[in-house]
Amino acid sequence: MAHARNAELKELGEMDLRDLVEELATSTLAALILRFQHATGQRSRAAELMAIKRRIARINTLIRAREIAAAESAGK
Repeated sequence: MAHARNAELKELGEMDLRDLVEELATSTLAALILRFQHATGQRSRAAELMAIKRRIARINTLIRAREIAAAESAGK
């Protein structure tokens, strides 16, 4: 399990900012679809929704870290 998480972090970390924003949009749409499916009873496994929410949080964290790094480098 930890190996998969590390692989996902490595994969996301290698993406540039544009790819991260696209991945965020894709993941957000996937989360919306999963929420609707779960609410209508089409999906019973909440683990999928939790996993996509974690992925969204990881992407947001990487985007924010890059924004901070860019601001710090611009200020110097």
